[in-house]
Amino acid sequence: MNRAQLCALPAQQLMPGFIRAIYCQDALSTLEEGSGSGDPLAGLTPEQLEYIRQLIIAIYEGRAVAASYNVFIVTIIAVFAVLHWREQKRDKLKWMAIQQAGAGRKTTECSQPDGSGTSTPSSSSTAILQTTHFKSPEDEVDVDLERLPLLPSSQSSNNHHPDRITNKLRSWLLYQPPPIPVINRVLPSNGTTLFILSWLALNIFIQFYHLPMKWSFFFIFADKAGFLFIVNLPLLYLLSAKNQPLRRLTGYSYEALNIFHRRVGEWMCFVAVNHFLSMLLYQFVIAEDWLLASQSPKAYFTHPLILLGIGAFVSYELLFFTSLGSFRQRWYELFLASHVVLQVAALGFLWGHFYTSRPYVVAALAIFLLDRLVWRMSIKRVAMEMDLTVLDGETYLVSGDWDVRPGANGVLAGWEPTDHVFLTVPALGRSHALQAHPFTIASAAPGKGVEGEEGKRHAWFSLLIRAQFGNFPGGFTRQLLEHAKTHKRVKVQLDGPYGSPHALSMLRASSNVVLVAGGSGIAVTFPLVWALLHEAASQPDSQEDEDEHKQVLSLRQQKKTRGRKVHMLWVTHSHWHQEWIPKEQLNELEAMGLDLVVPPPTMDAGRPDVRGIVGQWIQEAEGDTSVLVSGPDGLNRVVRNVAAGAVGQGKDVRIAVEKFGW
Repeated sequence: MNRAQLCALPAQQLMPGFIRAIYCQDALSTLEEGSGSGDPLAGLTPEQLEYIRQLIIAIYEGRAVAASYNVFIVTIIAVFAVLHWREQKRDKLKWMAIQQAGAGRKTTECSQPDGSGTSTPSSSSTAILQTTHFKSPEDEVDVDLERLPLLPSSQSSNNHHPDRITNKLRSWLLYQPPPIPVINRVLPSNGTTLFILSWLALNIFIQFYHLPMKWSFFFIFADKAGFLFIVNLPLLYLLSAKNQPLRRLTGYSYEALNIFHRRVGEWMCFVAVNHFLSMLLYQFVIAEDWLLASQSPKAYFTHPLILLGIGAFVSYELLFFTSLGSFRQRWYELFLASHVVLQVAALGFLWGHFYTSRPYVVAALAIFLLDRLVWRMSIKRVAMEMDLTVLDGETYLVSGDWDVRPGANGVLAGWEPTDHVFLTVPALGRSHALQAHPFTIASAAPGKGVEGEEGKRHAWFSLLIRAQFGNFPGGFTRQLLEHAKTHKRVKVQLDGPYGSPHALSMLRASSNVVLVAGGSGIAVTFPLVWALLHEAASQPDSQEDEDEHKQVLSLRQQKKTRGRKVHMLWVTHSHWHQEWIPKEQLNELEAMGLDLVVPPPTMDAGRPDVRGIVGQWIQEAEGDTSVLVSGPDGLNRVVRNVAAGAVGQGKDVRIAVEKFGW
């Protein structure tokens, strides 16, 4: 129903009656010029007309304030973009410095006091598993013992030192609290929680800004809640898009932004409930009789505007419930299908329910169509035949290889470490031809559109997939596993790659790198380790010619990579899981300098001392350290909090968490 059709309705069909004045032409001019006999405002007293005038002014002011919401959002994004640009520039300079330091350490390594020509080795895997006493930052500083007082001074332990306060604050922001009891809901880091609470405070501020705190003006509260819903639409759809500009502007991966996407969706569902209940409360409890065209519930709920609003409300609430983690894990295929159908229906209902929402509906629909149809279906998607290899009773590989072709579509042009793709297997059935499931690329990354020697670079592509037996029998991963038991090859469609270079840039800029993988989290850490060590080994030192470079490459494969120490901890549940990555590839990485620790499987020896292992690596590091963890929620939280504790002690530590799961 458009604006002209609404204005053509009989006055008695508008509930409340003054909505006609709000929707049709200039309501204030109508009040000033007077009302005709057919106008719903006819016959009102001067006091009632003044009340409606104030009400309309307050409604317009409230909508103007809510419309400025996206100005705040764009400003916040711009600030994050500037900070990300500065961090990128700083990381690039540090990476170049590390490469130059690696070249400059050649002479130093060959002139050690023991004459061995090697640098001092780091702790072995056996030593790491032992109990370690961590030194504080003050223990590493040379101190003149003769000048120390016999009794400690209270001023010497001043907790208000600016550096200590900053470290404590950064540590608190990085810290991740335990899950909420009873419901066992996983909480993000304090910094993420603080940012989300600040965003919620902005929304609440807009909701109550200049709101008349009188029951007679309660309609403004209900109307503003509905308007707050629609101004969040573009942000919601932007965060859900795989090709969103936010990833490039802020450096955050799709997985990290998806946390914020879910909070935006939850808040919008809350304000939708608030708008719906508030309108009912105003219509049947608060509004005076002279404001209503009809008090009949049947007349109210059968009005076109109300029916369209109920349709939008039900659609978005169903979107919320089908997006819950418990629902996605059990019925992922239904989640995918319902998301597309319900989004289209909800936008259609919202278009007809509230004409002011239409610019926001158009923006949301444009983001959705550009991402899903124009970009993903045409530019990013490729079809090919892949090999299927069953590794154990619940894990299998989908793999293939090809020559990287710069300018080609999707993964044919290459990918970067931590990138993921959406996999579609039409051979599993008609319904699966419309489903796309996300998986991280578990093999070494050839780069995007980069030509190798003689103009060619070969890509070895593999997806490490574990069947989800908790799904209903028709689940995608379970059906693909059964298909892999009887078929060696299958035709697939790959949509991607998607990802963020932030993690690799952070690791490249650090002189000490710690990577922790839990189970199939090795699909994230292995490509990163491969990229870090191979790019260092293949980079010629300054003032070296090609003949010398071959000798240096051979030398580096027997010694620690110069300029950077790389540690990796891989926690597995079964010894079968350790066969997911070929032993030859792990041995090659160890020969190139990787300090690898693979504890006995947890089903045999219990959980390893992750806190002690990672803590010792961080404490022994000289200079800055970057930590990346990919695994289940419990492992991610332990590693994050170890890094947070080290920051509180004054260590220069950065951390990235790549959470896997549906």
